Amino acid sequence: MQIVRLTINNFRGVQDGELYFSGDTALVGDNNTGKSTVLEAIDLVLGPERLRRFPPIDEHDFWCGQYTAAADGASPPEIKIEVVIADLSKEQLRHFREHLEWWDEEAKELIDGPPEDTDADGVVPALRVRFNGMYDLEEDDFIGQTYFCWPEPLEEREPDKFYTSDKRRCGFLLLRTLRTGSRALSLERGSLLDIILKLQEKRPQMWEDVLQQARDVTVAEAEELGISETLTQVQNAIRNIVPSEWGENPKMKISDLTREILRKTLTVFMSTGIKDSNGADVLVPFRKQGTGTVNTLV
Repeated sequence: MQIVRLTINNFRGVQDGELYFSGDTALVGDNNTGKSTVLEAIDLVLGPERLRRFPPIDEHDFWCGQYTAAADGASPPEIKIEVVIADLSKEQLRHFREHLEWWDEEAKELIDGPPEDTDADGVVPALRVRFNGMYDLEEDDFIGQTYFCWPEPLEEREPDKFYTSDKRRCGFLLLRTLRTGSRALSLERGSLLDIILKLQEKRPQMWEDVLQQARDVTVAEAEELGISETLTQVQNAIRNIVPSEWGENPKMKISDLTREILRKTLTVFMSTGIKDSNGADVLVPFRKQGTGTVNTLV
């Protein structure tokens, strides 16, 4: 098998992109120009184990971090990644026979014409698969799945899923990028930033200030969310069995943080080089930067 076309929409630093491959391919370019993003995109579609991560994507995987609808009634942004695969083996042709399309190697496009066009020179069977990822408002979580693109589903019917067993029939995708600095710029004990600060004999006295700010933050107090109402119902229910002053005025807060949790949670955010619709720099966690950027800085 061989990937001949890759289309990326709304994934990390790529709003819309299309790449064509021919034979052995090397991706060459400066740091943070999208090489790692291309590999991660391929992994989302074809990596047999990739979707076992839960959730398969997060808010930093969306272009400009925009994962909710911009206005009421609008559809939420989707991550869409499509791969066209050609040079299929006899076993692959047999297994995927119901999902095959035809690829014109010279025109570099899928054939959408009469059946006799598939007999032309340079026209070969191909498989087209797609990853769709989005934020599910009802589940309040990120979801993602891979599908066959052909045949196109009938109205109100989900397309056929491209399962892990199908991906394994496409060969082996080994994506082991050298990300030695995935926690380098966090304040976790033993991280490179922690070591540098110790070598410089710097002990930032910041923990109590941050924890106090966290204690002062209340979450989900809006009545329409229903959390405060439910907590009050719990409080009223237990008043028959505990002193009335116990469990008084329950609120949702984030004050359960400790110094150690902060050490593991705090990380440096850096610009991706793109700007959002308001012209502001888009910042993402250090570990979401390109592999070359991470390793070079380390």
